[in-house]
Amino acid sequence: MSEERLSLETGHGPTTALVYRAEGGRTTLVLAHGAGAPQTHPWMVAMARAIAAAGVTVVTFNFLYSEHRRGAPDRAPVLEATWLAVLDGLRGKGFGPRPFIGGKSMGGRYASMVAAKDGVDVAGVVMLGYPLHPPGEPQKLRVDHLPEVRAPMLFVQGSRDTFGTQEEIEPVVKGLPRARLLLIEGGDHSLATPKKSGVTLPQTMARVAAEIAGFTA
Repeated sequence: MSEERLSLETGHGPTTALVYRAEGGRTTLVLAHGAGAPQTHPWMVAMARAIAAAGVTVVTFNFLYSEHRRGAPDRAPVLEATWLAVLDGLRGKGFGPRPFIGGKSMGGRYASMVAAKDGVDVAGVVMLGYPLHPPGEPQKLRVDHLPEVRAPMLFVQGSRDTFGTQEEIEPVVKGLPRARLLLIEGGDHSLATPKKSGVTLPQTMARVAAEIAGFTA
């Protein structure tokens, strides 16, 4: 695996992308960070490296508020526009015509929203800890766009994720004809399990990476 840095223009200013190239990798997953941390957060870096070690090249990028070290996420139109600009900026750089896209929490949610748009052609969507609803507000579901996603979808969810528990996410995924769920038993929003489980986060990430490699094959 090799790592490199790119600068991509978004229309609202440049942003940084990090590339984790898998040896012999034939597919690319473009992965966006969650609301609370940039692409350089240890969780994002570890997950990207695990996926690359499983044979899938990963490209992460910063949303503009993270690039400029602002606390609050950009407005929804800017988040979506950044996603589209990143995909456009990666064309012709050796990542293939139809990458897989996805992300952690908010990054995955907006990846799915972009995939639901007319004219957007991606190979599939990977959502790591989908924020089905805000914690404590299960009535505020973020699902209306999901039936419009034409590409296959992989949801990776901790069974005790406060943004969407096992009982909440399972019927949503079952109602989507091209979706599947990898449930992390005991996992939280970052897929971490209790110490008593005997399963470490790196072990869980390796399992998730293997699932993603199979999904993208």
